[in-house]
Amino acid sequence: MEMLPDQPAPIDPDQRLESLDLLRGVAVLGILIMNIQSFAMIQAAYFNPTAYGDLSGINRWVWIMSHVFGDQKFLSIFSMLFGAGVLLMSGRLERQGQRPAPLHYRRMAWLLVIGLCHGYLLWHGDILVSYAILGSVAYLFRKLRPRTLLITGLVVIAVSSVLSLLGAWSMQFWDAAALEQNRQWWAPGAEAVARELAAFRGGWLAQMSERLRATLFFQTVGFFFFTSWRAGGLMIVGLALMKWGVLSGERSARWYRWLLVTGFGLGIPVVTYGVVANFEAGWTLEYSWMLGSQYNYWGSLAIAGGIIGAVMLLHRSGALSALRNALSATGRMAFSNYLLQTLVCATLFYGHGLGLFGSVERWGQILIVAGLWIVALVVSPLWLGKFRYGPVEWLWRSLTYWSLQPMRRAEASA
Repeated sequence: MEMLPDQPAPIDPDQRLESLDLLRGVAVLGILIMNIQSFAMIQAAYFNPTAYGDLSGINRWVWIMSHVFGDQKFLSIFSMLFGAGVLLMSGRLERQGQRPAPLHYRRMAWLLVIGLCHGYLLWHGDILVSYAILGSVAYLFRKLRPRTLLITGLVVIAVSSVLSLLGAWSMQFWDAAALEQNRQWWAPGAEAVARELAAFRGGWLAQMSERLRATLFFQTVGFFFFTSWRAGGLMIVGLALMKWGVLSGERSARWYRWLLVTGFGLGIPVVTYGVVANFEAGWTLEYSWMLGSQYNYWGSLAIAGGIIGAVMLLHRSGALSALRNALSATGRMAFSNYLLQTLVCATLFYGHGLGLFGSVERWGQILIVAGLWIVALVVSPLWLGKFRYGPVEWLWRSLTYWSLQPMRRAEASA
């Protein structure tokens, strides 16, 4: 089906900004550092590393490095890029004399559908549903000035922090039953651990009880107390950074060097101090859940900025062209690569596949991450050598524009 001249159309893949694709490629690879723990281990281990598995020797160091350089850093970049994408698409349509709202909200609606299928059928750690909801809201902020956007975004991000601090203060008033229930969630006993292991080592239907419960929790309680404020605020910050030219690589090399040094110089000490403080506190619910998490909550923003600075310097330098091309291709196929990570990890760890859930230590998990990175970096550019989009990107665009998009490069040039 051909599009009429006055119908909106997606941007030509060859006109994309390399800086955004580079960042998106780094982000989609980086989020697997933490997501692998959610696939491979019980849910509590994602938040409390002492809840399950060996945490000595190399496993301890893998967790520390993953926490300091991975936890919330790459997801923060992804959220900012999502906001930047909202601005780019709406601005392009407005310049063409089109109304962006119908297309944007249809795009978010299909993302919501895909996310619901992903979360309830495959993996409870889905972020797409949250992005669909928050992207619909972030669109309303796109006309604000960058300074206003930055301040608004930081205020929104701070809401979750305030809720956590109020929650920590209020624990002294909780009744014993409520406190014990939360302790069991934070550090589950043998019976609860055995139930979760049995569920995810079982077949697809056997997993559903745990998956439905966890997905519903993350999309309700988790969304209200954490994701909505954190990811939503970062999308608004992303709008500001895009308007300032930060994410498009338009600032000077000196400016990005400052961002790198300042981001790492501030963020790494803060997050590292949080690691030490949580271990000294024994990773108790009372300290680590709400108070101890604040070091990484804020320090991760600075480290994410440092990563952005490093990637933009790579983009501006023109060096390591093979790596840049591979990362850019991975970023252009970020949606496909994200869902591919789920398919591969679910097959490896869940009972309908190899059933390795709960049996792969952290050092083994990071080797799997490295293997999947290599696959993405090799396959993505090969795929895009023949096709204009990744398979999921093609589906999303076709549904959004109500028209089958040309998939093969030969189709586009015909």
